[in-house]
Amino acid sequence: MSAALALQKAIRARLVATPAVTDLVPATAILDRNQRPAPSPSIILGEAQEVDEGESLSRKRTRIFHTIHVWKQEPSLEGATAINGAIRAALSERPTLGPGFHLADLKIASARTVRDPDGATSHGIVTVEALVLEYAP
Repeated sequence: MSAALALQKAIRARLVATPAVTDLVPATAILDRNQRPAPSPSIILGEAQEVDEGESLSRKRTRIFHTIHVWKQEPSLEGATAINGAIRAALSERPTLGPGFHLADLKIASARTVRDPDGATSHGIVTVEALVLEYAP
């Protein structure tokens, strides 16, 4: 399994286990899928980029940028912004990764909300930045 996939699974597990998140978005609508329209409200686990930290020849440190998308049909950005905040709070405590990986650092690099071109949907975009160390379990 890649470090990005281990992180994605850990993020989803944390979000579905956090009542402040599931009070706003049902756990069944926290998904990894590539399809629109997304349920409203929903959290869609998005794109990931893995970057070698380049700190050692062992290449066991990977910086990951993971995008989380929030979708909510609403006339304002209020709901999507609240969901972004709940995601930030849920991930303020580092989730545990599976065997072979250690999450050395995690932060919310950015969170923003925008109006979708459909005129009826708010779109939140949360970017998580993480440093993952790989080891032999």
